[in-house]
Amino acid sequence: MPTVWIPSLLRDLTGGHSTVTAKGHTVRELIDFLERDYPGFRQRVCDAHGLRPGLAVVVDAEVARLGLLQPVNEQSEVHFQPAIGGGSSILRPIGAVRTADPTKLW
Repeated sequence: MPTVWIPSLLRDLTGGHSTVTAKGHTVRELIDFLERDYPGFRQRVCDAHGLRPGLAVVVDAEVARLGLLQPVNEQSEVHFQPAIGGGSSILRPIGAVRTADPTKLW
C-alpha cells in the first residue's frame, strides 16, 4: 500500500503518526481511504474545488501536477506539504493572466 507522510499540522488526526498506509490508485482515493480511518482528514486537505490552496501533494518526489487525479502505485510515497509560493512578478509574461487550469502556469 502507498505510504502517506503526514505533516505535523495534521498529525492530531492520525494519533500523532507521521506516516500511515492507505489504499488507492489516485490521490483522491487515498484521501477517501484516510477519511474513513481518520475523520476530518478530507476537510483539512480539500475544499469544494479540490486540494486546498497553499497545499501541495508530492508523489514519489514529484509534485502532483494532476492534483486529486494523480496516480499512485503500491510502492508510492505521498507527502502533503504546504505549497511554497512567492517569487517575482517580473518573470510573468506581460499580459499573462492566472488560470484555474492546473496544467497551465499562467
